[in-house]
Amino acid sequence: MPNQYHTMKAPAAGDRHAVAAQLAASQQFDSHVVYETPEGLSIALGSHAELRLNQRTARVVRGGEVTETEWHGDPLEPVRNFLRDVEPADWRVYGWCAFELAYAISGKPAGGADGPDGSDEVLAHLMVPHTEVRLHDGYTLIRSLDPEALGAVADALSEPADLGGPTAPRADVDLEASAADYSRAVLAAIEDINDGRLQKVVLSRLVPVEEELDFPATYVAGRRANTPARSFLLHMDGLKAAGFSPETVVEVTSEGQVTTQPLAGTRRRTGDAALDEQLREDLLSDAKELHEHAISVKVAVDELMGPCKPDTVVVRDYMRIAERGKVQHLASRVVGRLPEGGSPWDAFAAAFPAVTASGVPKHAAYDLIRRDEPVRGPYAGTVMTIDADGSMDAALVLRTVFSRDGKTWLRAGAGVVGNSRPERELEETREKLRSVSGDLIRRVP
Repeated sequence: MPNQYHTMKAPAAGDRHAVAAQLAASQQFDSHVVYETPEGLSIALGSHAELRLNQRTARVVRGGEVTETEWHGDPLEPVRNFLRDVEPADWRVYGWCAFELAYAISGKPAGGADGPDGSDEVLAHLMVPHTEVRLHDGYTLIRSLDPEALGAVADALSEPADLGGPTAPRADVDLEASAADYSRAVLAAIEDINDGRLQKVVLSRLVPVEEELDFPATYVAGRRANTPARSFLLHMDGLKAAGFSPETVVEVTSEGQVTTQPLAGTRRRTGDAALDEQLREDLLSDAKELHEHAISVKVAVDELMGPCKPDTVVVRDYMRIAERGKVQHLASRVVGRLPEGGSPWDAFAAAFPAVTASGVPKHAAYDLIRRDEPVRGPYAGTVMTIDADGSMDAALVLRTVFSRDGKTWLRAGAGVVGNSRPERELEETREKLRSVSGDLIRRVP
């Protein structure tokens, strides 16, 4: 089994998002993940080893050998076992986790309102890349288990990248699809909240996209139009996604610092400075939005108290405004520090799924989400990277377009509390959908 990456340095990329998307579109490899953090973009190309976790089994492919075992109890234990045996030593693993992984962590089955029990639904899919590219400000680093692949990737990086421009053909989307059903679900949730079953639930609705999309071009166009905390472009085992995440579920450094980034409370952005300021002031004075944000931050603090040393958990940047493309949010950061020997997966298990995409308390919110929504899959889950040094970066999967099994869709939600109004929550989903819907690039044969 190959046990080390061969490396090559290349000149810095120009438009890094376009270069990354074009490399993904080159189809040199059958799978890819592009993942952007404030430090730069990294691109996983092809799978050297991978783990697929579902409700009953963990399937590992490594060195051409396939092992499938049943798991019981903690669904993250097969993940830890997989990472324990990863080669080469300086690995970075890429992948995604479904929202329904949270059900498994809490001991619930993985199904949704559409009927299936969820036993075959993928809960997590992680891969060790065969080849990896990291786009930094001053240079590009190429790593591959096959030294002959280095030159081919370098050549692909040097080709002009022209994707997702203003003249690229856009797809049409009906944002009113599912609107009536959504309003009814919100009204029912308000009754449940006022009856004391829970404090908050985030309900989402699905909007189909009828036209076939060019996902790399859509990623470039969407990234130019958005200001995300993280962005990603993914193609793994038939699932495609291009997303512009407004927040992280959890970030863990190699030194054990843990950060989670709750965003709750939304108003649109119009591009008109005076109107946007008015909307910002409206957001900062809206009792419903302030309450929704405050209880979300409280949950985030309580969650980090578990895996972190309690005296290190603090709130930073409380209730500031974060601009994310066509919307603006109330945002806070909660930080803590793992004890000596603590695992990033302890922090992940505590914070996942994001309270801003589930509810308060989470277990009660799960019941309403399962009652009223089809299986979420990657929506409101995470796309993430995990490094050999113990660092982890997990983006919340929102503002994302998906495709699988011949179907393409958008999805957006809103936080429902006792004094919510169905028409306002519906409008919030429209605002979030518009962050992506105007930049969907049709695939041209």
